[in-house]
Amino acid sequence: MTRSLDRLIRPRTIAVFGGREARRVIEQCDRMGFAGEIWPVHPKLDEIAGRRCFRSVADLPAAPDAAFVGVNRISTVEIVRTLASAGAGGAVCYASGFSEAAGELADAIDLQAALVEAAGSMPIIGPNCYGLINGLDGALLWPDQHGIVRVEKGVAILTQSSNIAINLSMQRRGLPIAYLMTAGNQAQTGLCDMALAALEDPRVTAVGLHVEGFDSLTSLQALANRARALNKPVVVLKVGKSEQARRATVSHTASLAGGDAVASAVFARLGIGRVSTLPQLIETLKLLHIAGPLSSNRLSSMSCSGGEASLVADAACDSAIVFPPLNSEQLKALRHSLGDMVTLSNPLDYHTFVWGDFERQRQAFSAMFAGDFALNLLILDLPRDDRCDGADWITTIDAVAAAAGDTGALAGIVATLPENMPELIALRLSAAGIVPFCGIDETITAASVASAIGAAWQKPMAAPLLDIRPIAGELETLNEFEAKIELASYGVPVPRGMVADSPGQAAACAAQLGFPVAVKGLGIDHKSEAGAVFLNLCDHKQVEEAANSMAPITARFLIETMVERPVAELIVGAIRDPLAGLVLTLGAGGILVELLQDSAIVTLPTTEDAILEALSSLKIKKLIDGYRNTTGGDLGATVKTVAATADYVVKNAATLEELDLNPLMILKNGQGAVAADALVRRRR
Repeated sequence: MTRSLDRLIRPRTIAVFGGREARRVIEQCDRMGFAGEIWPVHPKLDEIAGRRCFRSVADLPAAPDAAFVGVNRISTVEIVRTLASAGAGGAVCYASGFSEAAGELADAIDLQAALVEAAGSMPIIGPNCYGLINGLDGALLWPDQHGIVRVEKGVAILTQSSNIAINLSMQRRGLPIAYLMTAGNQAQTGLCDMALAALEDPRVTAVGLHVEGFDSLTSLQALANRARALNKPVVVLKVGKSEQARRATVSHTASLAGGDAVASAVFARLGIGRVSTLPQLIETLKLLHIAGPLSSNRLSSMSCSGGEASLVADAACDSAIVFPPLNSEQLKALRHSLGDMVTLSNPLDYHTFVWGDFERQRQAFSAMFAGDFALNLLILDLPRDDRCDGADWITTIDAVAAAAGDTGALAGIVATLPENMPELIALRLSAAGIVPFCGIDETITAASVASAIGAAWQKPMAAPLLDIRPIAGELETLNEFEAKIELASYGVPVPRGMVADSPGQAAACAAQLGFPVAVKGLGIDHKSEAGAVFLNLCDHKQVEEAANSMAPITARFLIETMVERPVAELIVGAIRDPLAGLVLTLGAGGILVELLQDSAIVTLPTTEDAILEALSSLKIKKLIDGYRNTTGGDLGATVKTVAATADYVVKNAATLEELDLNPLMILKNGQGAVAADALVRRRR
């Protein structure tokens, strides 16, 4: 059911229920200058905060657009039912004691279900949450202090944690917050639903989410698609690590494909940015608010200190950000403005020769900004205004603004320490279209995220994620031969093989296939560790001896032709994620799986281009390309083999639980790739 949140988040009339909390909501609305009507409802009090109380919903002048229900959990259900019957626009349910207290209160789950049933088609936020602040219209369903001021446009921030929301509201970094919303238990309305509603406000520029997890892949994709259509980027701070990566499985894939890695892959596919800390979230939202996604990952940086230039360069080492060399025209112009004593590079230490000289700084900054950079940074920590004279720093700021105006380039001023970017200066910079950054590392993260969103939006929109729920049924594990037969039917190359029921029959099969051969015990997990794999057997005697040695642990044997020595070994696996369903994992294979942890997640369905991009991100790509003049591997065949595996996964998504090709042997260029081992687990 689609529920419109328009009246709830942009109300003209607000009803408040309760005593102390209701009073606080009214006080906060008054402080922010809410122009609409507020109607307190209380069975005994005559007035609250100077407003006449109504005895019940039936006594209200009209159905309220929004309601803050600040009463106990039992009364909350009945008030919500009455509001829904009256045609109210929605309600914030403040009370706790619902699903979050399931371990303590026997009726908690049932009471939350009753609350959702009582709401019907009326949207509710919570329970167990503070509600929301609309900083555009001064409308608050919020029973506590906060640090938000009225803005004409800004970002929307949504979180499951009311305390995190309060902390974010107190930021002094110059981030204009249009909406601050908390979701609580998300009994009916989820964070994505709330974010979608905020996106539709033309005054919202970007959205930030602080979440532990998403309960709906469909709503997450809808949010991403709508954000892209409106050119309003979304950035997520997702916390918590999935237990999935630590559960017992028989494949190596599970050691690589944790839920957190899958989440990152899903966000990347959808064009949603991801950060790791609250400061990163704030700085990224500032950049997105002012500039939107970046056109590239190419940046410039200037400072009047070699130490600061080194800090910037080091911060970018493990990121996607690059600082390209300066072109000849820039070099000429910079030499003219800075003189012969300055070493010209990017990042640039421009020394102090032009310090306090507006015109020469303007010329130098303009020369740097004239390059093909998506963002131009200037490192500048403002001095304490209670002890120092900051006139020359203001001159530098004015020169940056003038240079940005001269060139049309995007500029950002970075304070290495957050306290060295005063809030008034940050607001002044934002008004001039200059990003006021706090912290070098956070700045690099913000630029990386903004450029990644820009790169994703420049590509065609990805197909909807595979969203097929698994069937219920007994779990079975195919033996290696059965798994390979299935995969081969989808185009996955496998060695020629036969199954034998005795050592003698194994020797006969080997002769039929042609020596040398490999002999493996069937029905054994992790065969190498169990001593159930023998390679390069060259005659009948060696095959019989190998089979006899395995007889105590298996009665059946797989005999296969030997695969040539590979250039590299890859693991290709599929595992089921709670949110994204089946995903593909690529990584360094063989004995290096857990040792190197060199892996990439490919969400499904996929394309050969996406597979090639994932392979190119792996460290072992150097081996495939031909490391130190060695012969390269067959990359094209590898991509097609992975694509065939992905096709198998997609077409068997309802029954497949787990898949492992380890190793996929990447042979010399022109010789293909072969799945030397395979495991498939599925539901009957």
